[in-house]
Amino acid sequence: MLEVDLGAGVRAGFTTRAGGVSPHPWDSLNLGLGVRDDAARVRENRARAAGWLGRTAHFATQVHGTGVAVVGTAGDADAGTGPADTVGEADGLVGVDGAGVGVLVADCVPVLLADVPARVVGAVHAGRRGLAAGVVPAVVRAMVRAGADPARVRAVVGPSACGACYEVPATMRDEVAATRPAAWSTTSWGTAALDLPAGVAADLAACGVGDVRRTGVCTLEDERFYSHRRAARSGTTTGRFAGLVALGP
Repeated sequence: MLEVDLGAGVRAGFTTRAGGVSPHPWDSLNLGLGVRDDAARVRENRARAAGWLGRTAHFATQVHGTGVAVVGTAGDADAGTGPADTVGEADGLVGVDGAGVGVLVADCVPVLLADVPARVVGAVHAGRRGLAAGVVPAVVRAMVRAGADPARVRAVVGPSACGACYEVPATMRDEVAATRPAAWSTTSWGTAALDLPAGVAADLAACGVGDVRRTGVCTLEDERFYSHRRAARSGTTTGRFAGLVALGP
């Protein structure tokens, strides 16, 4: 687990591949139900992640859009009990009343947010399409409606494919940069690329988020984390790690 600091009383972090029950090629704490791993193993892995978080995390069915689900505890605050496999289609989740939320990634950008005085947390799945469409400001707006103040919000941009590694066609780079210019990048070998973490950080700043931090971890380079692109190079599939956040009592 890569733990991050989102303020007093907040439990937040990004799971690694280690500590689960899934066999090769998911090795081993796969939290994604859509990658052909056995569902019972994934649910056991999610229960282990909940043990670290101190409560179950709500997950959504991610569709690379801008939908946001707002969830409360609904009696599931204790680890080992809790929500269904998904709260529905969404790429952002906002947790109120102590609810834990999480997003699943394997090269896309996981973003965790918290406003401690307002007792509101958020999680964002920001892939190329979602970033360009505005999923980050959509989650910040939903947090504000729940009582958060962007000036108080602390955010962490998690492990993802970095701008020096995330190669894309030049036309795709131009398309995303048309709405998110901070994402324009070049690979370390000189071809067109996207820097999604930079695009996310720019969106957070534009929303008035007062404290934006970045882990600086590239999933293509750091094998502690799942990477869809790295797996595809070897012709196999891979799991999904999660960004998780919850407020304590």
